[in-house]
Amino acid sequence: MQNIQVPVSVIIPCYRCANTIVRAVESINNQTMKPIEVILVEDCSEDDTIKTLLNLQRTYSENWIKVIELPKNSGPSTARNIGWETATQPYIAFLDADDSWHPQKIEIQYTWMRKHPNAILTGNKYKIIHQQDNPTHPMLIDIQNPKLVKDCHLLFSNRFSTSTVMLRSDINLHFNKAQKYSEDFLLWLKICLNKNSCYYFNNDLAFAYKSTFGEGGLSAQLWLIEKGELQNYQTVYKEGLINIFQFIFFSMFSFVKFLRRYIVVKLRSN
Repeated sequence: MQNIQVPVSVIIPCYRCANTIVRAVESINNQTMKPIEVILVEDCSEDDTIKTLLNLQRTYSENWIKVIELPKNSGPSTARNIGWETATQPYIAFLDADDSWHPQKIEIQYTWMRKHPNAILTGNKYKIIHQQDNPTHPMLIDIQNPKLVKDCHLLFSNRFSTSTVMLRSDINLHFNKAQKYSEDFLLWLKICLNKNSCYYFNNDLAFAYKSTFGEGGLSAQLWLIEKGELQNYQTVYKEGLINIFQFIFFSMFSFVKFLRRYIVVKLRSN
């Protein structure tokens, strides 16, 4: 099964990721069903990222790995959108450069979505792994059908970490390149609230190497992330996807969650 390729394009925005991108690409190469193409979008890094990407391209072949160099740093939304526009396959999977996948991720999601063409987007659980760990990922046997994610479920909480998402490439929605924080959540909200079917696998098919909140990168900036989430509710309200009562309720609920996260992070740092 290792040599089977399926019509999936994997998109990875790459910014100062020379120390992690090799692990991410290896996890794609180790898939039981491999994507037809991997698109690495280099977002004008100042380190050795581009050199590492070109080495990966030579290692795995230019036919499989495409490297796109952006002329200026534009952020992950623009990088993902450009990768999306470049993609040639009917399904798109996103992976962050500092995350990795279970070997069966593409097989599980693609096989199920192919059998259920009404599904526009699927995601899954992910597991946080400590950097010093060297985990093994045994093959999964007990794989249950994914659950439909209803509008209210997603409004309460972002169920889809970006590195878990596979979606149909022909959907007429993209990331908001003007938004720097929680822009992925906004896209999932728009997809779901526009009456597209979104599903969630209750299996750990992706792996992160830092906590979602309070460690490194964008996730350290809790208030900016919260502002992005509040902006999301305002955007979907202005577009008529939720009513005024939903806007007020979910905005307040989000702020309460933010306060809880902030307290947890502060206690952890003391």
